[in-house]
Amino acid sequence: MMRSLCIVLFLLPVMAIRVNAQGGGTGEVRIVGDNRIDTLVEYHIMVNEKKLQDGDNYGIEGYRVQIFFESGNNSSTGAQEVKEEFEERYPGIPAYISWKAPNFRVRVGDFRTRIDASGFLNKIQKKYPNAWVIKDEIKFPSLN
Repeated sequence: MMRSLCIVLFLLPVMAIRVNAQGGGTGEVRIVGDNRIDTLVEYHIMVNEKKLQDGDNYGIEGYRVQIFFESGNNSSTGAQEVKEEFEERYPGIPAYISWKAPNFRVRVGDFRTRIDASGFLNKIQKKYPNAWVIKDEIKFPSLN
């Protein structure tokens, strides 16, 4: 009995010290790390914010409907006319002119899936019979 009492009296202060070492209940977490990690994260944030502000940077894979594809002397003017006509007819759908030698092309929409692009193609097929769905980089969807 005496021996058990000695053991308990010896272990009680050791356990109290062990409990105290667990933190004092402040709910505080300290992270110790290399400062270069913070610098890298800040740089990553800065680069991504710049990309979002850059109007020429699209960002994600998606689909568009190509409604014009032509080369030649008046192809630039033709592309501009097709784009303006499309924007009047479908004001909520963006249209983009691009040039890849020797062709000008007009692509419309920022569709996340081929199904969405194909559905829109079906709507405009009568007006643009030579249009087709094409994989392209699209602008980031609005978060609003």
